[in-house]
Amino acid sequence: MRALTPSALSLLLLAPALAAPSALGQAPRARIAALLDQLSTVRAIGPVALAPDAQTIAMVLAGTLTLQPVANPSAAQAPQLCPGTQAAEIRSLTWSPDQKHLAVLATCGQTTGVYTFDLPAVGGKIKPAHRLAELHGFAKSLDYAPDGQKLGLLYVEGASRPSGALAAMKPPSGVIGVEGLEIQRVASLDAATGKLQQLTPPDLHVYEFSWSPDSARIAYVAAPPPGENNWWIAKLYTGRAGTSLPAPGAPSHLVLDPSTVPGSLHGLQIAVPRWSPDGSHLAFIGGLMSDQGATGGDIYLVPSNGGSPVNLTPAIPSSPTWLHWQTNSSLQFAEVLSGASALARLTLAPDFSTARIEPPVFTLPETIGSGGLEMELSFARNGSAAMTRSSLNTPPEVWLWSPHAADHPFTRLTTLNADHKPSWGKLEARHWTNQGFRVDGWLLYPANYDPAKKYPLLVMVHGGPSSAVIPRWPSAGFGAAPFSALGYFVLEPNPRGSYGEGEAFTQANRRDFGYGDLSDILAGVDAVERSLPIDDHRLGLTGWSYGGFMT
Repeated sequence: MRALTPSALSLLLLAPALAAPSALGQAPRARIAALLDQLSTVRAIGPVALAPDAQTIAMVLAGTLTLQPVANPSAAQAPQLCPGTQAAEIRSLTWSPDQKHLAVLATCGQTTGVYTFDLPAVGGKIKPAHRLAELHGFAKSLDYAPDGQKLGLLYVEGASRPSGALAAMKPPSGVIGVEGLEIQRVASLDAATGKLQQLTPPDLHVYEFSWSPDSARIAYVAAPPPGENNWWIAKLYTGRAGTSLPAPGAPSHLVLDPSTVPGSLHGLQIAVPRWSPDGSHLAFIGGLMSDQGATGGDIYLVPSNGGSPVNLTPAIPSSPTWLHWQTNSSLQFAEVLSGASALARLTLAPDFSTARIEPPVFTLPETIGSGGLEMELSFARNGSAAMTRSSLNTPPEVWLWSPHAADHPFTRLTTLNADHKPSWGKLEARHWTNQGFRVDGWLLYPANYDPAKKYPLLVMVHGGPSSAVIPRWPSAGFGAAPFSALGYFVLEPNPRGSYGEGEAFTQANRRDFGYGDLSDILAGVDAVERSLPIDDHRLGLTGWSYGGFMT
């Protein structure tokens, strides 16, 4: 690749406009219009929740709540959620531990509420939902307590918008940072009466929470308001979940403050707190994270009453993103592994001081999840898990993974988008080394690739930088697929600062933005040019967020 003089850099940024339409076959506008029309007809899959006995799955398919027996997809039902003909906007699904009830957090018309279904035996007719509680504000992350007597949720009472630093907010006015704060707290609902109770203090903005095994406590990640500004300094707390709460403004029990702990967690971010089955410890993910919700790092363990955290995955060559306890001595975790999605397991020592990392039970060049936290899976008691899978080769569908079916562990449960086929080129995993780092990325070939021709190359840099490109079915907008359809190679690198090669790799661009990571990207371009017919005079660079900064 040529040196980046100022004039060459200008050419680099403008190069996508220089590809001659005659070299692309069909007129570009017509081709892009057809592609975007195709992508706009893909039906979305929302939250997915597998019943505790793994016999039934609840899913939001193209906006419609669907309950489907796992063994008999033809017996799926779409029970009535909203009164009359109102459409539902569904945010969360959660099963009661005895699987006799399904609770749904949804907006019907102008009313947001928690709705419950009393479920018959598998295959029985499901009656319309009962509205358990009406909510006056923004809510998400609905979750039954293990005792089934209450539900928890994140709640911003009287909210005017969704919470979080990435959500649009109203223009600041008054004393900025003091007036008009919208504070997200953990609230509980009585599962019988719908009575709402706030569980966390009004002076802490909560980002995530989880129930203790005995349903008497919650663990949560929180920071002082404004919540949009302070997730990066959030701490780990526990609090009571009964009827007797601390006085307003009184702090809950501080378990861990990353700004004061020594060692590898010092000054980093924390996410996904989860209680051990005996309630003695909390596992969580700690690492250098750019945005709340884009999780990655190492797995840590800390006594639930407080103490020194232990890093269970030092030097792991991946980025754990989500975790789930199986037993008191083992937990499973989803991870970004060299730009792919994987599920692996830790086996803990009896004293919780160390853990053995087992090989991944599956690795997929796809995006996986169940509609909650990033890469979260919906597990049943027998170890099976439901998830949505999506790649550049296959559109989103719901799948069941069973650890007991060694030969064919995955079963597809839906055919919602079976008619959609890719109209772009093939996808190829790419790996290269630069300055002692192993770097990964994804290369999308031009549609109708001819090795006898030369093609332009567009580099698309992801945001973050603590994030990663993992293949997924494209949306109807800006992305790699339209450029591939127009006759481009598209390289999507995961340079240092990204997830997927371990926490040291993620932290390797601290105080080095635009230098080491750019070197990784350019090394990837050189590697592609050495092996494929790239026109070195038609190179482009683009990206959003941190990718925009890199551009």
